[in-house]
Amino acid sequence: MHKEITGKAFVFGKNIDTDQIYPGRYLELVKPEDIAKHCLEGADPTFVERMTKGDIVVAATNFGCGSSREHAAITLINAGVSVVLADSFARIFFRNATNLALPLMVVPGISEKVNDEDELEVNLEAGTVYNRTTGEKIQGEKISEYVMNILENGGIKPLFKKKTETSNI
Repeated sequence: MHKEITGKAFVFGKNIDTDQIYPGRYLELVKPEDIAKHCLEGADPTFVERMTKGDIVVAATNFGCGSSREHAAITLINAGVSVVLADSFARIFFRNATNLALPLMVVPGISEKVNDEDELEVNLEAGTVYNRTTGEKIQGEKISEYVMNILENGGIKPLFKKKTETSNI
């Protein structure tokens, strides 16, 4: 898990729900490569064709609203999205993504300061976004030590497994 991430931005609007992130009609798919093909299909059918592994999703408010399915975070991970930056996130999506080790960062106003294909540098520990295209530095919320620990361990399950293996239970 890299604490500093560089990638091309793909900007989305408000209230991008879980069905736009990963349409429910694909829930039967199980292979990561098949799941990845439908990432953000409901919001932008060309997203997967245009993005490359390591790129960054930027959104306005309430990203990930809708169902509590983990599939939305799973498709973003399998497509190779390195981090999602948004003005705000839906609570359940935020927790699902964290549990699966997909970095999310709240950056108030980010959706108005970044355009599609801007080159961004993100520092998760400092909570900063540097827009290489415009030269603007944007302050977001730092990722907490608790969440960073989950991300660095590859998700909540690997972290729990590691803790239980090293404890005297």
